[in-house]
Amino acid sequence: MKAKAFELRATTSLARLLRDTNRSDEARAMLADIYNWFTEGFDNADLKDAKALLDELNQ
Repeated sequence: MKAKAFELRATTSLARLLRDTNRSDEARAMLADIYNWFTEGFDNADLKDAKALLDELNQ
């Protein structure tokens, strides 16, 4: 689980970079894949951060 947490954090950072370079579709797909792996712990700060970014990318 710890490896996935690090992967989530790295993917969230990369998704922000992609968003900022007008590659939001790629960012959304990449972040959704890792976010959807998780089934619990949604009160975790990293998951909350990823969810907020996903919500932004889905608008």
